[in-house]
Amino acid sequence: MRHLRALCAIADTGSLHKAARRLGVSQPSLTTQLRRIENFIGAPLFARERTGCRPTPLGRSVLSRARPLVGEMAALVVEAKAAAAHEGGPLLRIGSTASRALAGWLRRLRVRLPGTDLSLHMDVSANALLRLVAEGQLDVAFVHEVEGCPLQVPDGLESRVLVQREPQFVSLARDHPAAASAVVDLTDLAHDCWMVDPTVDGEWDGLSRVLRSAGIDPTILHGDYHTAASLIAVGEAVAPCQPTSVPREDMAIRPLRGDPLAVRLLLFSHPGAPDLFGAAYETLSAAYRDAALRAAPYRQWLGRHGSPLLDGLPPGTHRTAPDRADTCGTAAG
Repeated sequence: MRHLRALCAIADTGSLHKAARRLGVSQPSLTTQLRRIENFIGAPLFARERTGCRPTPLGRSVLSRARPLVGEMAALVVEAKAAAAHEGGPLLRIGSTASRALAGWLRRLRVRLPGTDLSLHMDVSANALLRLVAEGQLDVAFVHEVEGCPLQVPDGLESRVLVQREPQFVSLARDHPAAASAVVDLTDLAHDCWMVDPTVDGEWDGLSRVLRSAGIDPTILHGDYHTAASLIAVGEAVAPCQPTSVPREDMAIRPLRGDPLAVRLLLFSHPGAPDLFGAAYETLSAAYRDAALRAAPYRQWLGRHGSPLLDGLPPGTHRTAPDRADTCGTAAG
């Protein structure tokens, strides 16, 4: 069954790298696994091309038999877990892409839903999380949708919008010349290397479109954002980041002029999930607001744009005019 899941993941993503991220294994390990499967069968199942992996005719035949088996096994696991949860008490299975609001969300849920067992599944791919919700393996999923790159939402899922348009900021070294300004122009970063994680759904397409529109054709580095942080801190790269990023001494977080990069934040559920969608949304909203107000550059941005997130704060808590450049932040988190 593990081999069949691997074949389906490679076919779904069209990439050994993306499939490995979905399966939670290293790419070399998955490559070795695929080679063993093909050696056992005696013929290649995928054609390796520059743009990724494409099933061969034999591969398509194998996949047509593999997918129902994988689906049946997934259903068996879901039903078994649901039965166990019913015996042991309520269970809320949460999926999420990376977010600074996540810790506060879980903390609020434990207070709001005492006695409920919470489980968490993280993934860089929003589409992968939505598939898990549709398959009944997750109850809710908190994801982001890159502007201009719609998510592949399975039929039947319910959704609520947390933030209609969250601007994406840029992370850069503290001593970068552009960090002296409270707001950065894309043209100020035209000669920098940009780092982006291609496994995050829509991330590369959204960034490349914005850079092309600005007439910028910079060097692009592909890698995860944990690696990006170390490169950004020493001035080797810049990267898009969430505006809720927390302070760091070696890195600056700045909004981009005109907010050309943005995402939509959404919470999804499936109709058969426990009747906890309202509680999940309300606690997530409160956690996100707290995360937004803790991040000084984002709090200032919210003040300049008259955001309702600031409603109810004491007078003087936020500023409505551009503040001095703040020299704190983290990459892409």
